[in-house]
Amino acid sequence: MSLAGLKIVHLLSMVLLFGTGLGSAFYKWRADRSGHVAHIAHTNRQVVLADWCFTTPTVILQPLTGLWMAHLLGWPLSTPWIAASLGLYALAGACWLPVVALQIRMQRMAEAAARQAQPLPPGYQRLARRWFWLGVPAFAAMVLVVVLMVTKRLPGVAP
Repeated sequence: MSLAGLKIVHLLSMVLLFGTGLGSAFYKWRADRSGHVAHIAHTNRQVVLADWCFTTPTVILQPLTGLWMAHLLGWPLSTPWIAASLGLYALAGACWLPVVALQIRMQRMAEAAARQAQPLPPGYQRLARRWFWLGVPAFAAMVLVVVLMVTKRLPGVAP
């Protein structure tokens, strides 16, 4: 694949990763606040599906295309903005993996409650809070990765 092709795949996967993550978080957060168990169960199912269909492939594509481009351009991984990006990406991933597990648990809890026409169990809200707070550093890290990717330098450091 050409450098231009890699860059297009890299940018499109970043947009898809960001869009899916932010959109899923918004709709799940809104559904959880609705109090409608069937709606919460449906939204959780869609969030988990979106993670498998969109987030997982882009999580894989991002570092592969980024590292491939760095290799083609002769940029060492020790380049400050690349090293910082990789560290932030690892932080986001360390937050995302437990989020996926939490989403699946919340999906099962909400679907069971909906089937039985019961309210959500008390543990659901605890998991939802954990899910939300793991998302904060993951999202912040990804925003910084995008800044580094676009500027190709650490903030406050001359090019």
